[in-house]
Amino acid sequence: MTCSVSLSPGFSPSKSSSQPHYTSLSSSPEMRTLTHSPPKLQQPSSELVKGSDDAVSSGVTSRPTSWKRKRPSKLVLPMRYVFGLSRAAERRFVEAEGDGYAVYCMRGRKEAMEDRYSAKLTIHGHPKQAMFGIYDGHGGAKAAEYAAANLIKNVIEQVDKMGDQDIVEAVKLGNGELVVSNAGDCRAVISRGGVAVALTSDHRPSREDEKSRVMALGGLVECTRGGVLRINGSLAVSRGIGDECLKPWVIAEPETKVLAIEPDFEFLILASDGLWDKVSNQEAVDVVRAKGAGIGRLAALAVCKELAGLSFSRGSRDDISVMVVAVGQFCG
Repeated sequence: MTCSVSLSPGFSPSKSSSQPHYTSLSSSPEMRTLTHSPPKLQQPSSELVKGSDDAVSSGVTSRPTSWKRKRPSKLVLPMRYVFGLSRAAERRFVEAEGDGYAVYCMRGRKEAMEDRYSAKLTIHGHPKQAMFGIYDGHGGAKAAEYAAANLIKNVIEQVDKMGDQDIVEAVKLGNGELVVSNAGDCRAVISRGGVAVALTSDHRPSREDEKSRVMALGGLVECTRGGVLRINGSLAVSRGIGDECLKPWVIAEPETKVLAIEPDFEFLILASDGLWDKVSNQEAVDVVRAKGAGIGRLAALAVCKELAGLSFSRGSRDDISVMVVAVGQFCG
């Protein structure tokens, strides 16, 4: 899973179970857990039935009697894992908005949405401190669910202890500072007076430093169909949470930037690659500014929907998650 608290990652889920989580408008989202027992294997039937005279004679009677083997029943394989799913994961769209931010998630071609997000306002009673995250799951949603449920909480606990920001694309706003961290290909883009500035750099094998790091550890970087570089022919990102089968090449260590919030910082866009693969940084900023969302209290949900719709109209079939944050609301 990749993230840009913003997150990315195919990952291999661990064998331990975790409580499913998906942020929604409700503080206690309704959850549903699938707990069906795995079905038993059905043995193919060996029953013989009479057929036509065209079959080989059995030699038992004077009149040839033909037999043919009955088609065996369908072989049903048991499911190895059954994960809990929130009802939000089954929806086509998920949206939320709060003081200073809005988020919109659109499910792609898969049966269940694998993207997740999280938002934490008023940290330790300080209304100017907040954290936001986008988590792009792949190969399933379990890692993204776990990160959405635990990452911000864990970061706050560690900051309290050490003053450290160990996040996988996470954003903390407060005390006049903007801290941005990512692992994967979710991206954080700031509007500075209408100019788009990427605050994160996508972790992909196409980056020479990432390619060299992977190969130095014995990993293989292959050019696959469409000219996409993938690690061991599998994953197109080089950092992210999960991906146990691709360790030690795919790491969860984030890259982090700390910036002083300047007067020309208008808004922050956090989004999964479902947006950025089809919409450029500057185009996304222009869409938000055209709606007047760079001034004062944001009415940004409509803007998030418009950006997701724009990417979809250009052929994106991936999950698309877009979050817009009014930076000025958390300064001062």
